[in-house]
Amino acid sequence: MRVLYCHKVKDPRRQKCLAAIDFELNEHIRIYGLRLLRKPDGALCIHAPQASGSRRVATFSPAMSARLTELAVAAYYGVANDQ
Repeated sequence: MRVLYCHKVKDPRRQKCLAAIDFELNEHIRIYGLRLLRKPDGALCIHAPQASGSRRVATFSPAMSARLTELAVAAYYGVANDQ
């Protein structure tokens, strides 16, 4: 599992979206456009994009979500340090 791309974003809806992240989960699966969000308590988390309305295009187990968030945070701070 690895980050393919991390792009810092400004969310026009004034939510706490820090970055858009693309992942390669394995040699068969890539997922694009996940969002790295800062929750009101300050914690960071990954969310999949939404299809129509509030329906998510993917969900993750707590363990997978934690690992994706960990990778995304590392990529985000790597991007932040490079700019």
